[in-house]
Amino acid sequence: MEPLPDLATLSDTDLKELIDKLQHEEQEVSYRRRLLHGKIDILRAELVARLQQQVGAGESPLSEVDVDKLTEILAGKAAPPTTDTS
Repeated sequence: MEPLPDLATLSDTDLKELIDKLQHEEQEVSYRRRLLHGKIDILRAELVARLQQQVGAGESPLSEVDVDKLTEILAGKAAPPTTDTS
């Protein structure tokens, strides 16, 4: 992100042009953000639909999760590694 120019050196016209430029840039960013949120919502809805199908078919939504591996990971994060002082 660019730093602001020395505001004391800008004319009123320059300030207005800078405001307009930044407002336009903000609108573009906002539009892009809304598109991304829409895509995320669609992907989440698809994931929920798939999970509902799995449950409806009698499958566990956790069928692909390696519970033992998760337990090891969580246990490793919970306890700090020991250091050998000998």
